[in-house]
Amino acid sequence: MDTTTTALATLEYPGRLIIIGAPRDSGEAVIVYAITGRSPSSQARKLVLRDGGIWVQPTDEATLRQGNVDLLVYPAVLFGPAGVAVSNGKQTTDVIHRLAPGVDPVSALSKALAAWDFEPDAPIFTPRISGCLAGAAAGLSVLRRGPSGETLRSYYEVGLRPGEGRLVSTYEGPDADPLPVFCGEPRGIGLAGASAAETAESAYAGLGPAPAGKDLRVAVACVFVPLSAPEKADVRIINRHERT
Repeated sequence: MDTTTTALATLEYPGRLIIIGAPRDSGEAVIVYAITGRSPSSQARKLVLRDGGIWVQPTDEATLRQGNVDLLVYPAVLFGPAGVAVSNGKQTTDVIHRLAPGVDPVSALSKALAAWDFEPDAPIFTPRISGCLAGAAAGLSVLRRGPSGETLRSYYEVGLRPGEGRLVSTYEGPDADPLPVFCGEPRGIGLAGASAAETAESAYAGLGPAPAGKDLRVAVACVFVPLSAPEKADVRIINRHERT
């Protein structure tokens, strides 16, 4: 199984992505959330740790308003006593509210996302990707647009095996027009980092541009979550525009 850096290097433009898995040492889970962007409004964002989670915030209000602010600013990760929720939109709040002791992650995602569809950004119709950690169990979800305009809802259990993770993204990887949306099941990915900082750096490096390519990175966040105390997570955030 490819390492985080190697696997992400194959994705020229994944849009936003979620990885859920476990580090090599037991007792913790790993969540990675990353943003890449092509437009000025997508690039004008950063990740900030505040208010019980990791939030997407603007770096430049005027530039951000050139895009759909409702789809660009949201809580990417939220922490709660019963688990952690992650998504590429405001549905994160609904997911965290469904987490309770003993809840099945797939069931929680299904109920939380029942009123949600793919993003209304025609003609792409970007999928909504979501995930959660509840106790020692995890799940992922992808909501896509079907051929007749219907919402296709996919939910997946994620086994927390040491050194392994599963990845979903909004786009398949090529920087093309029209953008091909993510299809198929979550992809396996190796998690070699021994800390949130190491894993975040590995993901950030993997999303870097090819030689002479355009740097589409916006931000990466990694969370190491103690399974017995999810609210005591170790967090590392890398914002491209804050790097010198």
